[in-house]
Amino acid sequence: MKTILVTGCAGFIGWKVSQALLEKKNRVIGVDNMNDYYDPKLKIWRLGILKKYPDFTFYKCDIANYKKLKDIFQENNISAVINLAARAGVRASVEDPWVYLDANTKGTLNLLECCVRNKVKKFVLASTSSLYASENMPFEETSRTDTPLAPYSATKKGAEVLCYAYHYLYKIDVSVLRYFTVYGPAGRPDMSIFKFIKNIDAGKAIPVFGDGNQTRDFTYIDDIADGTIRALKPVGYEIFNLGGDHPVKLNYVIDLLGKHLGKKVKVKRLKMHIADVRATWAHIEKSKKVLGWKPITSLEDGVKKTVDWYFENKKMLDKLVWKA
Repeated sequence: MKTILVTGCAGFIGWKVSQALLEKKNRVIGVDNMNDYYDPKLKIWRLGILKKYPDFTFYKCDIANYKKLKDIFQENNISAVINLAARAGVRASVEDPWVYLDANTKGTLNLLECCVRNKVKKFVLASTSSLYASENMPFEETSRTDTPLAPYSATKKGAEVLCYAYHYLYKIDVSVLRYFTVYGPAGRPDMSIFKFIKNIDAGKAIPVFGDGNQTRDFTYIDDIADGTIRALKPVGYEIFNLGGDHPVKLNYVIDLLGKHLGKKVKVKRLKMHIADVRATWAHIEKSKKVLGWKPITSLEDGVKKTVDWYFENKKMLDKLVWKA
């Protein structure tokens, strides 16, 4: 049994990764600050599922708090760290960049320092496809990433290069994972698919930035969790794209949602944000070769599973405070 520290364990990806690790008979030390970026009741719901596992231990802690992190490392014999704690959201990072610096960059630095002091030799960092900005597609891991369009992606880039420095200085084995538009059951309420489901079901117009012809490489949560766990293998220092390798127009996703919800979709067009990109597409050959990973859930199946989960948990979701 390995002991894996998973930060952001009550978040969307962190929850699913923690659950998958526990199902594989690992011990999971979960860390989350339970912030209110979106309604914490959903995080509490996810956490409730994890707490049913006897090998799960939870600490309420902000990874920007170095002193508290040090105590957690000293109390547990940690084999590896999967850092999924982050402040997400491109547009929100323009409004409050300081909280992104604390969570995404300073928090990563704190974890790396704790790894050095406690001889933890494996570190997995959740990064983002937003780093690729407007590069030619499909995005390869070697594509240029030094022109981020928002503080969110800039702070993630900072985390990546800190990881390289600690790999170079202290021989920490690092897998950097650049995720592409993750969706699925119990996803973040601020992301497009869940906003759309909620509004379509209520008969309200959905907010669409731009004409809806922008494309995204949607990736189902179970596939992301699988790739994240595979990245625990020794690689030295490597960056991997985890994406669906099948970009689709947002309008296609909207049509799918309307079909599964059985309702007509009303659309409210909004101006695209200056920090939004028109398209994403992951080149995943490296992940296939090194990690033995590829996505197995089609967008059509994933959207259906997400809508089904919404109806199964509607009572809980109706109690959430949903931001406009």
